Amino acid sequence: MKKTFLLLMFIAIGSANAQDLKPVKLYGPIITNKIPDQYIPAYYQNIGGLLGYRMQMNLEKRLLQIDSATLLSGFEKRPGAQTWIGEHVGKFLFSVSKTYAYSHDPRIKHLMDDMVCKYIACQMPDGYLGTYLLKDRWTEWDVWAHKYAIIGLLNYYSVTGYKPALEAAKKAADLICRTFGDEPGKRDLMTAGAHVGLAPGSILEPMVDLYRYTGDQKYLDFCKYILRAFEQPDGPKLISQLEKYSDVTKVGDAKAYEMLSCFLGILKYYKLTGEQKYFTLLQTAWTDITCNRLYITGTSSDHEIFRGAGILRAENKDDMGEGCVTVTWIQFNLQLLQITGEPKYAEELERSVYNHLLAAENPQTGCVSYYTALNGAKPYRCDQGYSCCLSSVPRGISLIPEMMGGTINGTFTVLMYENATATEKIKANDGSTVSLKISSVTKFPLDGRVVFTVDPSKMANFALNLRVPSWSEKFGAKVDGKSYYGKKGSLLKIERKWSAGDKVEVFFEMPVQVIPGGISYPNEVAIKRGPQVFAIDRGLNVGLDSTMHVVYTKANIILTDEKSTLPADWIWKEAYSLDMKVNDKPRKVILVPFSEAGQKAANINVWIDEQ
Repeated sequence: MKKTFLLLMFIAIGSANAQDLKPVKLYGPIITNKIPDQYIPAYYQNIGGLLGYRMQMNLEKRLLQIDSATLLSGFEKRPGAQTWIGEHVGKFLFSVSKTYAYSHDPRIKHLMDDMVCKYIACQMPDGYLGTYLLKDRWTEWDVWAHKYAIIGLLNYYSVTGYKPALEAAKKAADLICRTFGDEPGKRDLMTAGAHVGLAPGSILEPMVDLYRYTGDQKYLDFCKYILRAFEQPDGPKLISQLEKYSDVTKVGDAKAYEMLSCFLGILKYYKLTGEQKYFTLLQTAWTDITCNRLYITGTSSDHEIFRGAGILRAENKDDMGEGCVTVTWIQFNLQLLQITGEPKYAEELERSVYNHLLAAENPQTGCVSYYTALNGAKPYRCDQGYSCCLSSVPRGISLIPEMMGGTINGTFTVLMYENATATEKIKANDGSTVSLKISSVTKFPLDGRVVFTVDPSKMANFALNLRVPSWSEKFGAKVDGKSYYGKKGSLLKIERKWSAGDKVEVFFEMPVQVIPGGISYPNEVAIKRGPQVFAIDRGLNVGLDSTMHVVYTKANIILTDEKSTLPADWIWKEAYSLDMKVNDKPRKVILVPFSEAGQKAANINVWIDEQ
């Protein structure tokens, strides 16, 4: 019965999305950045495959199940039940605004409209939009929650044009500006929250946004104050420490989520002002994280902080891969991609999305794991108003359409390979404007073949870019009998005269990789194919309990398709067997993508002993 329901649900979803929907009208900023985006996401719809199914599960099983009374409880009756309960409404509004822009789902529109009206009604006359009593204002997570309030309201305004939401964001920000600063009589922002000022200082991001939406100089002045405050004696020394050490563990108390949140604000400030030193510093931070502190599944943090170089412990007891860190790392890479158009940032987005982001939300229940270890059972939780990561992970999933592809330096560029339809306006070689629609059909990540149908509004000469993943082999494309081949980690450019209905046949191999365990797992390996890291789900291997010793034997790696062995309600049908040893005896062991493993509460293993 459950399987039938799910099949009917997906049929209904496919029918609803099959039509071409016009993009939701967006209400954008009025102040133009000095640094224009090199990557501009296209409007995507009908996203299918693994990403499409997980986006739909995020909508159906998570976002539409949110109880607004729980999220609003701390505002309607102060103080809130938890010191950071105030952040959840803003995070939710971010997720549903992004989801509505893609899906046009009337249910999510109704839910977010109702939430915003009740939320704004909770705002105090002075602009306060937190959950603390007057005597406790601006302690612990109060500024942090106001950050998410402004972010959520601005995102809602961007897809609805509802001016009371913008006014509520301004009132909250005005209160912050009146309260904090380095002028006489104002409070020190760095002491108004946790982690040596990283938490309250992260309000830099929405303050930049609010300046761009309103043009009000006081918001820009406040941004400049935050950057000064970072370098105060009681601040995290974010700028000077990165300049001196090029090491994120030397910044503040090395708290990963809050630091990355500050990075988002600094990048937006750089785009606004063009002050190059900030961009140079954050490229340094990105290099340090990717080279020294990034797990193979595209996340970071151990007990919520950045650890020493190469220390990547991955058990449940290590509290690794905080969901908020995964999502903010994705946002960081998305901004860097927008600024530069460089495919290396798209590579990191793909790594995080196909692995740690999706792994943190159970596709069967919509429950979320705060930390998602590579070894052990995933500790999924279903509460709605008490865990920061249970509100963050849906935000990351809601951003997927912005990572799929768009224009890079004016050329339409495919970044992720899924079933989808994208529309965008581009410039042809003769300078004329062309309305472009590109549709893809593929089984990726099950195999490496994709067929694109290119439909320009008129016959025209222009280029099309295809990202060549670094994990791929023999990447090529064929158009009208002509073949093109790409170099790993770069963009393959196909320039020609295009007509409506032209086909691009893309093909690439996805060899299996054996990844060594490094400092933390010196005698172990992980198995990866394409963008996906695999895991042993012991619940899918009959008789393979948690006490049995599994060993990878360095034999020729041949994965055998085993999707037919998956349970009926295991929706994403991808599973393989690999010859290994179990308790010193040869045996075929079933592996599934880490993103799907553990959804039935079984222990999993990404790191496997090597013989």
